[in-house]
Amino acid sequence: MKPILLFLVANLLFISCNHHKKEEHKSIKHLVSSPLKLDTVITKDYVCQIHSIRHIEVRALEKGYLKKISVDEGQLVKRGQLMFQIMPNVYQAELSKAEAEANVAEIEYKNTKLLADNDVVSENELAMSKAEYAKAEAEVTMAKTHLGFTNIRASFDGLMNHLHVREGSLLDEGEMLTSLSDNSKMWVYFNVPESEYLDYITSTAKDNKESVRLLMANNKLFNQIGIVETIEGEFNNETGNIAFRATFPNPDRILRHGETGSILLTVPLKDALLIPQKATFEVLDKKFVFVIDDNNKVQQKEITISAELPHLFVVEKGLSENDKILLEGIRMVKSGEHIDYKFEKPQAVISHLALYAE
Repeated sequence: MKPILLFLVANLLFISCNHHKKEEHKSIKHLVSSPLKLDTVITKDYVCQIHSIRHIEVRALEKGYLKKISVDEGQLVKRGQLMFQIMPNVYQAELSKAEAEANVAEIEYKNTKLLADNDVVSENELAMSKAEYAKAEAEVTMAKTHLGFTNIRASFDGLMNHLHVREGSLLDEGEMLTSLSDNSKMWVYFNVPESEYLDYITSTAKDNKESVRLLMANNKLFNQIGIVETIEGEFNNETGNIAFRATFPNPDRILRHGETGSILLTVPLKDALLIPQKATFEVLDKKFVFVIDDNNKVQQKEITISAELPHLFVVEKGLSENDKILLEGIRMVKSGEHIDYKFEKPQAVISHLALYAE
């Protein structure tokens, strides 16, 4: 008798537990809300390349031995400051020779002119003598120019870059010495997709210069604000992008030529339809939500996302402001299932999320 009694007791407990679970399952109320429509802003980021406003190669204009390097790598140089000196001996000798020949030509011209004034020589001979004198003076100017090229000076205030030569090097004409960067302002280039370019160029904001921020490689914001000033003339056929250029002041010389970062562009959105990201799920790279119909049944619905905010999606199509969407327990229900739910106002739902919207 005892085993039979134990079996009956266990069976009753099992039935009681199942009944309790069914009642508990039926008593679950799912949290439901609606999309929230409001004006807000989104921040788009674009990978960028940072260039000096002026970045030039410094090259030797004459052949010769590099006699002296007056600057060092990374040094800030001033306009007109001596940077390199090529051994000037040969060019100094050429100048002396040209000056001597010019003196001879001047004397000959003066003598010929005196004779021409007394009708001893013809006007043609005087003209020839004058031309020889002018040619000699031109040779002097040319020699001075070549000699001047042995002293290589900074063409603007800038930052000295890597040295490609050392003192005593034998230089060829046109040989690369270093490069010079004017970092007082920086040009920052970033590529924008065609669709976003069209949105920008057809908007009323195109006549106003857009302000942007720069996120540096250390994930910190640069302390100056940039202005979008130009757009390149054509698209890259391979990427479908077009380059925008923003100019940033760089008073502390923090930014340098060749750096990378991200441009942060703030875009206002009017009457944006916002839903929590946690209310969505993916099927084959498409996003869906569960919508509650008039019969309190959940229906799977595909949506299109136009932008992303912290914890939120901006819905482009697929939902309306009056739809009711399932916020929690999306893995516990299936399409067509009847549910009990508790509705919470979208303002209250979003206020619990880390969102700062205007």
